[in-house]
Amino acid sequence: MFPASFVHVKEVIIEKRGGQEVVTSAEMPLVKEVTTTLREWGSIWKQLYVVSLRLMWDLMEWRSQLLSGTLPSDEFKELKQKVTSKIDYGNKILELDLVVRDENGNILDPDKASVISLFRAHEDASAKVAERIKEEQSNVQADHSGISARIQSSPTHSLYVFVRNFVCRIGEDAELFMSLYDPIKQTIISENYLVRWGSKGFPKEIDMLNNLKVVFTDLGNKDLSREKIYLICQIVREGRMDLRDTSTKKLTQGLRRPFGVAVMDITDIIKGKIECDEEKQYFIPFHPVLAENDFLHTLLNKVTASRGDSGGQGLWVTMKALVGDMVQIRKEYPHLVDRSTVVARKLGFPEIIMPGDVRNDIYLTLVAGDFDKYNKTTQKNVEVIMWVCDEEGKVVPCSICLGAGDRPVSEYKSVIYYQVKQPRWMETFKVAIPLEEMQRIHLRFMFRHRSSQESKDKGEKNFAMAFVRLMKEDGTVLQDGLHDLVVFKGDSKRMEDVTSYLSLPSTRTQGDIHKGTGLMRSSSSVGALSVSSRDSFTISTLVCSTKLTQNGVCMLNVSTPSQNLFSLCPSLMPCTPLLSTVPCPQFLQDTLDALFNIMMEHSQTDDYDILVFDALIYIIGLIADRKFQHFNTVLEAYIKQHFSATLAYKYVSICQLLYVCKFVSVSVFSPFPTVVLQRSISCRDVLLPMMLRELSGALLQVKEGQDERRNSVELLNNILQVLSKKDVVRRIIPSRVVACMTAILNQMDDRHYSRYIETFPGNTDLVDFLMETFLLFKDLIGKHVYPSDWMTMIMLWNNYFHLAVAFITQESLQLQHFSPTKRNKILTKYGDMRRLIGFAIRDMWYKLGSNKICFIPGMVGPMLEMTLIPEEELRRATIPIFFDMMQCEHSHSGNFKKFENEIILKLDHEVEGGGGDEQYMDLLQGILLECASQHAQLVLQVQHFVTLVKGLLERLLDYRAVMSDESRNNRMSCTVNLLNFYKDINREGMYIRYLYKLRDLHLDTENYTEAAYTLLLHSRLLKWSEEQCLPQMDFHSSQTQRQLKESLYNTIIGYFDKGKMWEEAIGLCKELAEQYEMEVFDYELLSQSLVKKQAKFYENIMKILRPKPDYFAVGYYGCGYPPFLRNKVFIHRGKEYERREDFQSQLMSQFPSAVRLNTTTMPGPDIRNSPIQYIQCFTVQPVLEIPPRLKNKPVPDQIINFYKSNYVQRFHYSRPVRKGSVDPDNEFASMWIERTTFYTAYKLPGILRWFEAISMTHTTISPLENAIETMETTNEKILTMINQYQGDDTLPINPLSMLLNGIVDPAVMGGFAKYEKAFFTEEYILQHPEDKDKLFRLKDLIAWQIPLLGAGVTIHGKRVMDDLKPFHERMEECFKQLKKKVEKEYGVRELVREGNGGSGDRRRRWNKPLKAVQLLNGTSYHSPAPCCVRTDNPSSPYLHWGGLSVAPLPNPTQKGTFPFGKAVCVQECRSVLRE
Repeated sequence: MFPASFVHVKEVIIEKRGGQEVVTSAEMPLVKEVTTTLREWGSIWKQLYVVSLRLMWDLMEWRSQLLSGTLPSDEFKELKQKVTSKIDYGNKILELDLVVRDENGNILDPDKASVISLFRAHEDASAKVAERIKEEQSNVQADHSGISARIQSSPTHSLYVFVRNFVCRIGEDAELFMSLYDPIKQTIISENYLVRWGSKGFPKEIDMLNNLKVVFTDLGNKDLSREKIYLICQIVREGRMDLRDTSTKKLTQGLRRPFGVAVMDITDIIKGKIECDEEKQYFIPFHPVLAENDFLHTLLNKVTASRGDSGGQGLWVTMKALVGDMVQIRKEYPHLVDRSTVVARKLGFPEIIMPGDVRNDIYLTLVAGDFDKYNKTTQKNVEVIMWVCDEEGKVVPCSICLGAGDRPVSEYKSVIYYQVKQPRWMETFKVAIPLEEMQRIHLRFMFRHRSSQESKDKGEKNFAMAFVRLMKEDGTVLQDGLHDLVVFKGDSKRMEDVTSYLSLPSTRTQGDIHKGTGLMRSSSSVGALSVSSRDSFTISTLVCSTKLTQNGVCMLNVSTPSQNLFSLCPSLMPCTPLLSTVPCPQFLQDTLDALFNIMMEHSQTDDYDILVFDALIYIIGLIADRKFQHFNTVLEAYIKQHFSATLAYKYVSICQLLYVCKFVSVSVFSPFPTVVLQRSISCRDVLLPMMLRELSGALLQVKEGQDERRNSVELLNNILQVLSKKDVVRRIIPSRVVACMTAILNQMDDRHYSRYIETFPGNTDLVDFLMETFLLFKDLIGKHVYPSDWMTMIMLWNNYFHLAVAFITQESLQLQHFSPTKRNKILTKYGDMRRLIGFAIRDMWYKLGSNKICFIPGMVGPMLEMTLIPEEELRRATIPIFFDMMQCEHSHSGNFKKFENEIILKLDHEVEGGGGDEQYMDLLQGILLECASQHAQLVLQVQHFVTLVKGLLERLLDYRAVMSDESRNNRMSCTVNLLNFYKDINREGMYIRYLYKLRDLHLDTENYTEAAYTLLLHSRLLKWSEEQCLPQMDFHSSQTQRQLKESLYNTIIGYFDKGKMWEEAIGLCKELAEQYEMEVFDYELLSQSLVKKQAKFYENIMKILRPKPDYFAVGYYGCGYPPFLRNKVFIHRGKEYERREDFQSQLMSQFPSAVRLNTTTMPGPDIRNSPIQYIQCFTVQPVLEIPPRLKNKPVPDQIINFYKSNYVQRFHYSRPVRKGSVDPDNEFASMWIERTTFYTAYKLPGILRWFEAISMTHTTISPLENAIETMETTNEKILTMINQYQGDDTLPINPLSMLLNGIVDPAVMGGFAKYEKAFFTEEYILQHPEDKDKLFRLKDLIAWQIPLLGAGVTIHGKRVMDDLKPFHERMEECFKQLKKKVEKEYGVRELVREGNGGSGDRRRRWNKPLKAVQLLNGTSYHSPAPCCVRTDNPSSPYLHWGGLSVAPLPNPTQKGTFPFGKAVCVQECRSVLRE
């Protein structure tokens, strides 16, 4: 019941549709639309609160005004326009359906409109809404969004760059060449902007300080559509040949040498996606050349393809994307762009050439060369010098511009690459010459070797030359592109004589220069030039001129008589359209009048008409080009106002029908200029047959994507629009061709179809027609095109099923994606068509009978796609089809393996695409098990299948859930879960597919080591054999397993190299080497590549520092995590130099709602069962496991250190605890250690940077054992640092100073004094008699620390600076006292160096005896210094281990403590040696 005041009676309209009555409100249609719109917007207003709410308030207010009925007609009409515009705008930004309207603003009824008119209404509505959105955004959004809209609509774009500073350690003057660069095509887009930078760190011209501004202009929409755009800066220094040269001899100065590049990706900035504040400074990192002969262009390509560390050097710039040409920019941004701002134009013409834009630029690029060293012992340092010369050989002054913003120069000198036979310069500069001088000009190139010493350089002369003319004899300019110039040799003075070379061919295409050099010699026998067949030189040119042409096509001179114009028509025939042939707008009318006059003057014959029309269409073709779209209005005005030729309709060409048709239509009905083509019967009689004939040929001949096809379809639209009736049409698919086809079909009734079917001679042709029809509609509705067999009825049904499934899975029928309002509207009017068609498919399947086996496994995928539709009734009706398929295949072949394989393959694809959910998994399991319960022979197999599919679905749903997750770690974990699942069920193809997905995830985060281990799993599936790869491996079937495995190994080796895992790379190199040596006998590849690479890896192991990564234990507790993380602990491998705080912060960002646990103990059940997410993170220590091949051998620290943090599967976490009474003066006596040991499922590193901890053990370590471990660690640290400083004189002394002083200085007391107080007392020995051996071990470690400290102090004394001498002297004094005390208490130990080299021998190392370390350290420690006993001198009183020897006291009769934990004499040592 409702209060009476809330109930209103409304008038309704009752319509009969079919057998049903449809009741609709009698309100004004626009009011009903506003009401529906408000309801639909209200359901999503929270997502777009500000925009939606404001729009809704406006609509509610306007709805009240519409209902009031008090508005005057003009205001009412204006309000309707505002309301419809606002509704359309709101629907667009809320991603709702587009509403199409008639001219009065009412919703267009599809039942009362033709297909073509409805289609065009959609196009018009889309264009209006897009324009409306731009207007709204410019009014209500911020400046950034407005600029983005302007960028999309403007044809011309620019980039403003302000160079704030250049920070780089050069020491010489430098040239900074800045430009825009396309890294995909590896081409420079714009002119260079040149900044000359001084050696003192600021511009050479001090006036340019804080005034280095440039605008890169002429960019078009095609440039903005490039995938990537970079701002690059190539740095060339000016000075001596080698910066490191400290020779006392006078060095050559002024040489241009490569120094490096700076690169920044500005794609988002220039496209307006990123807010550009002109005050915000961007840092562009600098990357130096790695070697003196590195090419800048090559370095540029490397830097844009990878990332690197700039070391803080680079450019500081501010940038802003600007819209419009320079005139517009200077007007709108006067605070940024003034008259002093440099303009760098695009290399090439802008997309739209504005009238009056006169340009005459010739861009020259030095590409590459190849120069023989001849009589020199090394390759030349080639410098190219270029002049612009006239025909008399005189240099044209100031004709070369190195870059925008720089003064023109008369001479150009190239960059010099040190001792390179084939230099590749890729240097671009501009040649600026007056137009009237072009015919007389040529470019002369001289090649000279430059020496680093000035005395030698002065004697160097030009050794070769080349030249090229800019203009040809026919008056055309040099063609764009590469030019291979002829290199001449001869006397240096003769090479400068223009008469000796100007008559010779300049390029290799001008003559056959290889047929003897005699043809190329000068007639003079003295100093003649000859062609150098051993040298080559290549340049590239680009002409951007509105005055010069490259093919001789001249402008049509409108002032000449018609007969002369006629003679010029052949010049306008289809030549390559050049910019010089553009008809200026002021001449366009005269040009067209002259052409039509020619035709009219010769109207009695048709000899000239085709020629005139070809010229006409050529001109129209130029106008139709987007570059000249601003001339369209001129052409339109001419057609409407000036054109009067009455014979134009006779010679229509399809390629330009859009414009020519307008000429034709006006020429046929010239007395009636207002007659419209579609409404004139006589016009239609004339034009329709011709149009159909031309369209038929064009649609058959033109290629897909060409403009002619679009134009042809547009004309076909016009024809069908004329022929259309007011018939009911079906829903329009937004495609021009489909709209035309639908309109044609709508003109046919049952009679037409019957007559057409009768034309087929037999059933076979009819079946073909039906199958083609099914395939066509399936392709239109669905997404895939399936192969078909035109000869059997079975494939007809197969296409029927595919068509039906494609229909019910099309996006427009997926009601779950729609808003409730739209969903209810569709259900009310049409019902759920998916359910109807799904039931029909089910019924048709069961009617196939014995033919079902023909559709297995082909129909498994489409049926699966249908069952995944989230509609429960449809699922319950169609899932039993799966059991019927299993039963059918089982009765046919005894199993249903084909069905199982297909369902697994398709399920992976469908779930990843968004299908399936937990409800589907439960339904599938329940229905299949229920069906199998009635068939005893299938129960076990179906149960196994259901278990398999359920396990796969769980993993696939987890995988899909994290694909959009920001946590890349979760994506990797789910990927590993899936690939392990496929490996367990032996689905090799799917296993490999996910291996490569995991590889790609690793490469995205630069986890090269993990990517290598991932690919290694694929390589292990392959054999070294000539067998072909299996087809499911998704590789070329022609590839053998050997070829694929070799390719994978090379890729993996590269990844291991980047990940600094050279030990693994060496192992693969050895395996490859064995194949090259023993199987394929490719010694050349073995020697040139593999062995050198392997040697480099060994060198890297010994010379390159590899920081040890930290390891972190991470526990995910609580039921809020997905199952693959819930209540599990993982050990993560950190990155180089990654701190725990940084790792933990990054971890918490992936789980922002998680609570961090600050304890390291295992949480209880209350936390584990909580719905809240908890994270626990702490650092763990890897436990070294020495490989068996390294045990008992002398191994350098560089090798053994690698194994301390790699190939580890056991990790310790130690937590100090207090037990018993605590001595405040000595905490060591009561400090116990609780140690947790984690065991991971796999060794780290592996295919992931983390693995689950599958087991944990807990142990307790006594204070004495803790002291022993601490001493072991300290001694090892001292020993490692001694070896480092012994081998590298460049290491800073501070770390060694701090370590030694912390132990020897009693004021610091970082050593073992408190151990003595805690454990070396009579009381402790009496209370702990079981610790006797451990006490010996601790004493021995203390004794061994003295010789280690002594070695460290000695090295410190040699390396210490004068200002630290007092510090060293005090430390030395403290050490003497400590040594005296320890040797008195615990005996003497000595370290003796091995190695025959002198003091500079870097191979000598300090080390500890292995047996001593092992017995002292127990099982928890493994020494990096295996035993190496010298037997060449058995009488020696020393025991030798590794690089050190250990000696007892000098007196053979005196006993001392020996590393074995007992007192031994020298004779006992000798007996050990002899044994």
